Amino acid sequence: PGPGQVLLKMEWLSLDPYMRGRMSDARSYAAPTPLGSPPPTEAVARVLHSNDPGLRPGDLVLVYDAWRDHTVAKAADCRKLDPAQAPVQSWLGILGMPGLTAYAGLKHIGNPKQGETLVVGAATGAVGAVVGQIARLQGLRVVGVAGGEAKCRYATETLGFDACLDRHQPDLGQRMADACPQGIDIYFELTGGDVLAAVLPLLNPFARIPVCGTIASYNATTAPEGTDRLPALMRLILTRSLTVRGFIVSEFDADRPAFEAEMSAWLASGAVKHREHISHGLDSMVPAFIGMLEGQNFGKTLVRLDQA
Repeated sequence: PGPGQVLLKMEWLSLDPYMRGRMSDARSYAAPTPLGSPPPTEAVARVLHSNDPGLRPGDLVLVYDAWRDHTVAKAADCRKLDPAQAPVQSWLGILGMPGLTAYAGLKHIGNPKQGETLVVGAATGAVGAVVGQIARLQGLRVVGVAGGEAKCRYATETLGFDACLDRHQPDLGQRMADACPQGIDIYFELTGGDVLAAVLPLLNPFARIPVCGTIASYNATTAPEGTDRLPALMRLILTRSLTVRGFIVSEFDADRPAFEAEMSAWLASGAVKHREHISHGLDSMVPAFIGMLEGQNFGKTLVRLDQA
């Protein structure tokens, strides 16, 4: 490390669906990862050597870096963490980017009102689980969609969702209609695909759709089979006065202090719960990443590196 820099040993690496988009050279909100370079990630790391008075060896920090076990970073780009405040990996999940994504997207775009109905896919994932729990705290009816009976049971019995639909079972559209007898006012878009198709006919006038992911299409190499749904979607946007807004979490950095204060209080009181899906060792990054994209994870996906 040079002046103002630190040598870091990674202890926790985050895996998130946005990383899949960085593996494509299609136009996006961020530059793609060049071939031969490690993919980006947010990490919790331990300071081994410091050339900055603000950080000392042994300190734990949050840093945006890459899939690797050591790095040199500017001390100014590291956020010092307090392990006594929360488990440090929480800043990669419930207290970090995924949690803020849920909080800010729901607040600013979802504009929730008591008594409304919200639907969210990937309902037990790092973002979807938080969206649903915050909505329940604000008095909404919450319907999740998840992959498998165990995940759906967790959504209703532990997270407090009013209903959760298994996306692997047939007739998702009819089951969605049964679960949303008053229609849908907010659809927090994380998945696209069959979940979006089931939601569209049920959207109420002036429904809001925060869009922060479409994971069902991330690995697509051809157009989907069947009729083109875009004209029908555009007609719904017009005739039902829908608000559809994509967003990147960095747009809402100003919300971070309020989010961390509220979320910390919710966690301390037990009003919000979270779950982590942990793999071990740098060699597990690729299978854990592929498994996350296929829905094999149950909660926020993390990789724990050897502390030796």
